[in-house]
Amino acid sequence: MKIKLGIVCLTRQTFDYQTAGKIYQDIREKLERRLDLSLVAVPDTIETATQAEQAGKMFHREQVDCVAIISGTFHLGHLVLEIKKWCDAPLLLWGLPELPYDGGKIRLNSVCGVNLNASNLVKSGINDFVYHIGEDIDENFLDAVRIIAALKSAKIGLLGSHAHGFFNVGMDQLKAYKKFGVGIEHFELEEVFKYPFLNEEKDLFLKLIKENFENKEHKNAEKVAELSAKLKFFMDNHALSGLAIRCWPEFAEGFGIAPCASMSLVQSLGYILACEGDIDCAITMIAHKAVGAETPFMADISQADIKENTALMWHCGVAPCNLKDSECTLDDYHAGGKGMTAGFVLKKGFVDMTRLDSISGEYRLFHERGEAVRMPKLLTGSYAKVRFENSLKDVLDKVIYSGVAHHVSVVYGDYTRAFEIFCRLKDIKVL
Repeated sequence: MKIKLGIVCLTRQTFDYQTAGKIYQDIREKLERRLDLSLVAVPDTIETATQAEQAGKMFHREQVDCVAIISGTFHLGHLVLEIKKWCDAPLLLWGLPELPYDGGKIRLNSVCGVNLNASNLVKSGINDFVYHIGEDIDENFLDAVRIIAALKSAKIGLLGSHAHGFFNVGMDQLKAYKKFGVGIEHFELEEVFKYPFLNEEKDLFLKLIKENFENKEHKNAEKVAELSAKLKFFMDNHALSGLAIRCWPEFAEGFGIAPCASMSLVQSLGYILACEGDIDCAITMIAHKAVGAETPFMADISQADIKENTALMWHCGVAPCNLKDSECTLDDYHAGGKGMTAGFVLKKGFVDMTRLDSISGEYRLFHERGEAVRMPKLLTGSYAKVRFENSLKDVLDKVIYSGVAHHVSVVYGDYTRAFEIFCRLKDIKVL
């Protein structure tokens, strides 16, 4: 996700401010070439409170998503406070590596400037910052800000409510708005049942069924393609970033099939769809997508083997079919033959399993990593056998005793540090 980055360099003339200015110019030029950033840069280094105030007002006027404050050299302490006063955006306190000594004098003393800034902020009650020491910007900080920006602009649809008896995936919509800025709009199931669709989009999904499913001539293939076209058209017309669906028990009876296979197809095109009305999981999936993860999918921690340290990350057959390892089938094993799920084993690879989970209106982060390994197709549904990086017993203790809901967003890759920084910036507890 493209974000708007403010950047400024603080200096003081008692140090090598001229070299710091050249370093800052090189950093700016490198960042300006990036397509994933819109740069709002103070053109020259600054060293007075008046200049800092002007920079803060510019960042506020330009509505930047975050500000990178480079301590080019050691500098006066009120500069960062003036910037933060006028632009209340997350901060990266960026220290430069020290230069070789020149005549026995320290040239930058940049890290000490970072320390000064951090101390002033913390003692002012401000903690939405991280620090970084290096020649290049902290990519994990940028990804954390992408999550913040994506959720702030997100509009999530709730189709129906949470599934029957799944009270644990209920959430406080206004608390989510306050925390993230995410908007939630409610729709009834019948609105999708009766929604129009485009014939060319139905043809697209019939083509995807033929390309991805072994039994492409299934009697309900046309119905699956039609529902896929309805869901896509519905999300496009309502400008939804994600859609959480009460997918049972009424859906199969009301529409004629359950939505699982259709959700698999639509998600393979990059759309965010969450089962069982789980808005918090949809929020997490949007966060995963913001940092570049391909087609997030919802899964349960199932069939745990403590001795082997593995569990199946399983769900009824809704994972995006583009993630299949090999054989993929249209199955109708539940809802009296109206189930219509996508049945396949997910491809192997390193996976990131995450949930932003709310309890009493407050959010906390569940996060684990592991490796999806190859296994034969033995079950219905979509699933991956994951060997956990940490002790599965400890993982289960954490999930069960903290009451984390039973759905997680799973993606291929490792986004641990980005989520850790996101949680610091948003004051969210990491379990």
